[in-house]
Amino acid sequence: MTFGPLRRSPLAGQAAERLRAQIADGRWPVGSRLPGEVALGRELGVGRSTVREAVRALAGAGLVESRQGSGSYVVATAPVEDWPTRLRRASAVEVYEVRNLIEVRAAALAAERRTDEDLAALDEGLLARAAALGDDTAYIDADIAFHASVVAAAHNSVLTDLFDAFQTSMRPGLFDLLAVMDARGLRAKTPDPGADAHAAMVAAIRAGHADEAARVTAAELDVSLGILRETL
Repeated sequence: MTFGPLRRSPLAGQAAERLRAQIADGRWPVGSRLPGEVALGRELGVGRSTVREAVRALAGAGLVESRQGSGSYVVATAPVEDWPTRLRRASAVEVYEVRNLIEVRAAALAAERRTDEDLAALDEGLLARAAALGDDTAYIDADIAFHASVVAAAHNSVLTDLFDAFQTSMRPGLFDLLAVMDARGLRAKTPDPGADAHAAMVAAIRAGHADEAARVTAAELDVSLGILRETL
């Protein structure tokens, strides 16, 4: 089976897609060695440098592995998605379920490790949430910033990085959540239903009560998660 020559640019991208399709179709099973650059170039109608670039792209996608002095071998039949890509594909409920795991533990650690600067940031975060009422975009930004301050107060770089990775994926779910709350008339009665819970979270962290900080955080996030599960 031959590919036919490629004629439009960028050639390396097209070559990578052709090779990716052949790997997915099973022409080269996992563990098999790809033909050499000359042979692939002849089939694709491109030069060795183009083949080299295409194989490099496949390696970046996790499909092939180059072994010094041996060649390139197929290690997967489908590309490996990076973390941001997987998060973009995840549902709001999935994001919130994992968000809960991160933030509940972060709140407990924050109660044990918070500094005066952390407490000042949390107080500012509460004020910013209240000041943003009436502008959903600003309110969501302020809410995310507040929760980021809680995670930062845990002083665990891995938790901070995880939360940072989640921030973009959290936003659509928060807009959905506000829309549901408006449809139920919840914000008409209380513009910021989560205000008391957020204040209690800060109070527990300030007092150094790790269990209470975790409990309040879990309860507040579980309310949001419950609404999302019912409606999405």
